[in-house]
Amino acid sequence: MSDLAPAEAHALPLSDDGDDPENSDETECPGACIAEGSSIEREGWADHVSKDHATHAGFWKQAGTVKTESLVFLGYFSMLSGKKLFKETTKFHFKDEGWFGKDTANIGVDKLTHAFDTYLLAEFLHSRIHRRSNASEGDALTAAMLASGLMIFNEFSDGIEPDSGWSVQDVAMNLAGAGFSVLRNTVPGLKEKVSFKIEIVPNGHIYSYEGKPHYEQQRFMFSIKGAGFKRFSRSPLRFLDLQVGYYASDFLNKDREAGIKPKRHVFVGIGLNVGELLFGNSESSFGTAAYSALDYVQLPYTSIRYDTTGRFGT
Repeated sequence: MSDLAPAEAHALPLSDDGDDPENSDETECPGACIAEGSSIEREGWADHVSKDHATHAGFWKQAGTVKTESLVFLGYFSMLSGKKLFKETTKFHFKDEGWFGKDTANIGVDKLTHAFDTYLLAEFLHSRIHRRSNASEGDALTAAMLASGLMIFNEFSDGIEPDSGWSVQDVAMNLAGAGFSVLRNTVPGLKEKVSFKIEIVPNGHIYSYEGKPHYEQQRFMFSIKGAGFKRFSRSPLRFLDLQVGYYASDFLNKDREAGIKPKRHVFVGIGLNVGELLFGNSESSFGTAAYSALDYVQLPYTSIRYDTTGRFGT
């Protein structure tokens, strides 16, 4: 993601003592300048305007910049949850689903899905709050809280399903995904250097929308991006990422019935940064959008990996 564009408003320089020369009653802002509209000029995405000078200080003001988006997601999750009311239900209950054990339903892939979904939602909301609030301090935390709240709301319907239940593990992974979004948008340089990505490998049906086949298609990874390091800015290494990730296989019902043991794959690899390769220098709206999308998705068959089962390949 590129750095924030400079503030469009005209900047008013401060006097030597930190006061606005045109209004001596303004709050001091030493070593900076205040733009009309109380926005402070910034250099990087992780730079934020302190609460003293922010245009949208506090959770509620920042959340108010994404009211429409929040309501849309609330409606969507309500629709998903509401569908369950037309099926067999039971009283609200909890369920210990475990983590990444081979005796769990999806060998932990579903847990990473929870983390990634919340992370992606937090990133989406933050991108809007960040711009609409003029990078007001706390915007990343506001986005993470909204995303976590929406996802936890969606989890409650699991508690009335006979074959499921409200899972503490799911909620913990939701919070972990939101937490990584906060780090990525507040630690200088982290967004440029590290991505949390999903890869979906086509199966016999190309794409499975739900169930175990859906989870078996997914690979999750942290990618350290060569493009995020200045020393590689003119090197071909900017097109490569170092990956550390996880996926599972052989856990479908038919596999278990056949006596096949589930496999956990922790991998390291080198991946092609397709976004940087195709759209790294693009200034078009499409190119910018594609570059951003590919910061969250690794295209299949664009990586070479070695995993803990001894498998080497894409």
